Amino acid sequence: MSNTSNRRADRREFVSTLLGKLPDALVVTGLGSASYDVFAAGDRPGNYYLWGAMGGAAPLALGLALAQPEKSVVCITGDGEQLMGIGSLGSIAAKQPRNLTIVVLDNGHFGETGMQRSHTSLGTDLVAVAKGFGIANAFGIDGIEHCNDVAEHAASRRATTFVRVAIQVNEPPRALPPRDGTYIKNRFRAALGFAPF
Repeated sequence: MSNTSNRRADRREFVSTLLGKLPDALVVTGLGSASYDVFAAGDRPGNYYLWGAMGGAAPLALGLALAQPEKSVVCITGDGEQLMGIGSLGSIAAKQPRNLTIVVLDNGHFGETGMQRSHTSLGTDLVAVAKGFGIANAFGIDGIEHCNDVAEHAASRRATTFVRVAIQVNEPPRALPPRDGTYIKNRFRAALGFAPF
């Protein structure tokens, strides 16, 4: 697996392939493109889509992983969203939930606000940041062929995992998931066997 290659994966293909290998995982998405990618891969009650909660995906996934230790929890987000919530990596490292996998789709741009360059295209190494916070199992990948490795980490629930996926700089057609937060919350709760509230 590589942290420095100039190769980049197709985001939709990567997300679809990864989730196809993790049919029972609970999935939390970062806002914008990550939500569109997960929805395009196939809507399911175990997907928790965030709308407008920039920086909130990883901390929400942390809480979920702690509350559901027998389930694989996968957070799929983008570099801009993760940069906004960078401090959450410290909390994740402090708690070390073995069932949590953070997947950051990194194109080095803020896709929702006009494709301005993000910090990751200006020198920030998210893998180094995650390791600095104390997430030992942090690595970068750059191709679809590494999808099996990521799926294996997530399914095994052996260690907190952070994966930076170098993706192409493009904007696939938007596939919009439900925008009703109450509906998403209650559908997700029902998938876990809980009543709505």
